Amino acid sequence: MPSDLKKSAQKVQQALDAFGYALSVKEFAESTRTSQEAADAIGCTVGQIAKSLIFKGKESQSPILVIASGANRVNEKAVKAHLGEKLEKADAAFVLKHTGYAIGGIPPVGHATAITTIVDEDLLQYEEIWAAAGTPNSVFRLTPQILVEMTRGAVLEVKK
Repeated sequence: MPSDLKKSAQKVQQALDAFGYALSVKEFAESTRTSQEAADAIGCTVGQIAKSLIFKGKESQSPILVIASGANRVNEKAVKAHLGEKLEKADAAFVLKHTGYAIGGIPPVGHATAITTIVDEDLLQYEEIWAAAGTPNSVFRLTPQILVEMTRGAVLEVKK
């Protein structure tokens, strides 16, 4: 594992290694915090960015991770219909507590707690996608199939 990675990025690399896939965290000098910034830094389309969004279940107060294509806004009603629970916005403290990462670098794996996960079906159209890796300037490349396998996420149309 590259030892020059920031601590949070190293934590993501360790989580990726534990899955047994040959996936590598890459850090950029520029920000990859937003989908557009990530696509610009990587040289891919915004749609290939797998953005991790944490919501809170209104009744359960449990974290819910929606991994959406960077080109899409999440239709919370579609997620509610699937989960049977209304979503609420999660604040930064809730996100950090449940994922172990700050907003802007939330990876799809390696969280502090188990999180119910939904994967945007639009990501499945790409040969490769890119996901955040723990910091606002680190990402890793993977396939949509590996994303679904690692997260055990339910594939759902989430586009608004």
